[in-house]
Amino acid sequence: MDWLVTGGRVLRGAVLEDGALALTNGNVAEQAAPGAMRFDATGLLVLPGLVDIHGDAHERQLQPRPGVNLPVPLALRDSAAQLVACGITTAYLGVTLSWEPGLRSLDAWRALKAALPAARAEAATDLRVHLRFEADNLDALEDALEGIADGSVHLLGFNDHTPGILKKLDDQAAAAKYAGRAGMGVPEFSALVQRVAARRGEVPAARARLAAAAANAGIPVLSHDDATTEDRLLFRGLGAHICEFPMAEAVAADARAAGEPVVMGAPNVVRGGSHLGWASAAPLAERGLVTVLASDYVWPTLLQAAFVMVDRGVLDLPRAWALVSRNPAEACGLTDRGMLAPGLRGDVVMVDPATRAPAAVFAAGALAWIAPGASLRLRG
Repeated sequence: MDWLVTGGRVLRGAVLEDGALALTNGNVAEQAAPGAMRFDATGLLVLPGLVDIHGDAHERQLQPRPGVNLPVPLALRDSAAQLVACGITTAYLGVTLSWEPGLRSLDAWRALKAALPAARAEAATDLRVHLRFEADNLDALEDALEGIADGSVHLLGFNDHTPGILKKLDDQAAAAKYAGRAGMGVPEFSALVQRVAARRGEVPAARARLAAAAANAGIPVLSHDDATTEDRLLFRGLGAHICEFPMAEAVAADARAAGEPVVMGAPNVVRGGSHLGWASAAPLAERGLVTVLASDYVWPTLLQAAFVMVDRGVLDLPRAWALVSRNPAEACGLTDRGMLAPGLRGDVVMVDPATRAPAAVFAAGALAWIAPGASLRLRG
């Protein structure tokens, strides 16, 4: 079905202007097709659909409580419904492949991978996989390489949380948290961490194999939680040309000096700072040191973060919206979305500027979600 969106303020490139937007054959078009359905967007902002480079909120659908697991197809269906209602039309699910049993285990990855083709076929949002490979998960290396080769992985992330977990084992509350997530007792979990860390010397070779596989498959690579500029240099050498969640401003500055995208979390912006006490994303974005925002662990924050940035008074809406749409698309090599221009995908979110909530969402030119009461805006 073809559409003509009228009456709204449309974001075209860096300009927000009154006008109409035509969607034909799934893409933005120069003009409406004969007989196109109409959507009255009077009073609404007509914006490019959100592109989420890293969101792992789907884990709450997979395991709503520690040790309580739901069927993967049901969890993915629920996740897809939530994503499109948040205006996210492209979502890189942050799937952690860890040495931990349970939610982030190899078995969990295999089950998710098996269920994803059917979920992708049914979802309005373009569901993709950001595989967050834990450095010490050497027993899962072959599975990760297979997923990269067969097209199941769309973005590779180098994670390395084992050293941090080791340091926190003496903290009873932290150790209990990690053990509970893995479905183990604390002594059992502590012994597992020690066994895993004993193979640390094998990590560089494994990383090199992953980097080569990603390069061969043509998928982008990022590194997560770089603590120092030396970390950034190491991962840059492995082809990780996206810097995600740098732990220090100097790391972000180093990445930007190299022309690399820098990703930080939208919850950081909405809450006014990092919940871990690290760098605050909003001022870094205003200075050009952060170029991409991701939903991280709360999908609705992605849209809200753009408006929070506007409220701070430094960025206008076009520049703030680029942080959640055009810039993440470019970082991931997606040249067919992120802006509303003829020939690009018809991914659109209509936002009520008063409530800053989506009124309707179009994905690949199709009406994918509409808010209660907004159906009155539809015209034959």
